[in-house]
Amino acid sequence: MSEEPRALEPLLSPFRSRVEQALSRYLPDPATSDSPRLAEAMRYAALNGGKRIRPMLVYAACRLAGGDLERADVAAVAVESVHAYSLVHDDLPAMDDDDLRRGQPTCHRAFDEATAILAGDTLHTLAFDLLARAGDYSDAARVAMVRVLGRAAGVTGMAAGQMLDMAAHGRLQDITALERMHYLKTGRLITASLLLGYQAADRPDPELEQALIAFGDAIGLAFQIQDDILDVTADTDQLGKPSRSDEKHGKSTFPALLGLEASRQRAQALCDQARAALDGYGEAARPLQQLADFIVQRTH
Repeated sequence: MSEEPRALEPLLSPFRSRVEQALSRYLPDPATSDSPRLAEAMRYAALNGGKRIRPMLVYAACRLAGGDLERADVAAVAVESVHAYSLVHDDLPAMDDDDLRRGQPTCHRAFDEATAILAGDTLHTLAFDLLARAGDYSDAARVAMVRVLGRAAGVTGMAAGQMLDMAAHGRLQDITALERMHYLKTGRLITASLLLGYQAADRPDPELEQALIAFGDAIGLAFQIQDDILDVTADTDQLGKPSRSDEKHGKSTFPALLGLEASRQRAQALCDQARAALDGYGEAARPLQQLADFIVQRTH
């Protein structure tokens, strides 16, 4: 039986605390930056709350691969920086045109549109700068991490998925097209988070690598299905952003195509599939399996 999200807090809290400290350490300081306003906007975008699921996956995968959590700090900051950049740009008037994110004004509302664009751009470049120079990694591990994150964020991943999402506004998609779009837009970065943690441990294990890919691909789609469910079942206060935004933008969603109950069943089946991918790793896989539970049980 899956555990309730509240019961997972002893697992999640240390990971969250660790990434908050690492983000604060590696993000530019407005007091010493050549561009204080840009640094302030970057910190606003990256430190303004958030579930920190991707960094938590980095930490849990690094631990499963036999690495200390300290080794995962840079990788965790890198993937969260890319995620934060994507949200800043996603909220822009040219994209989803949202005014609220994590219960606060979106970056372009708190600052201005040009500053938000530059903040997103610079969070993106910061991720690769950190992977190239920070942390105690072998050259091979650095190259592997840069490649994984670059492919997950670019034309073979998140950016391609975002383009498909925009093209689908106001147009009915079938389930196959919807799943493909979300695999690119959301799933690739979630799987990349696991691979970054694995690579940060710097202990090659091809069998574990494949198990983490299988886990990530399943839980990445489950994550998006749960997002679609929450968009129609939670209110704006719960979500920290406008509810029913998918409906407003005329987007196809899993509940719209499958129905609410079938969508819940699909998300749970994917969660079970993800957990099963790591069954051979026993108790060591428990944190990742618990994170899979959290992803489909979360309420925001």
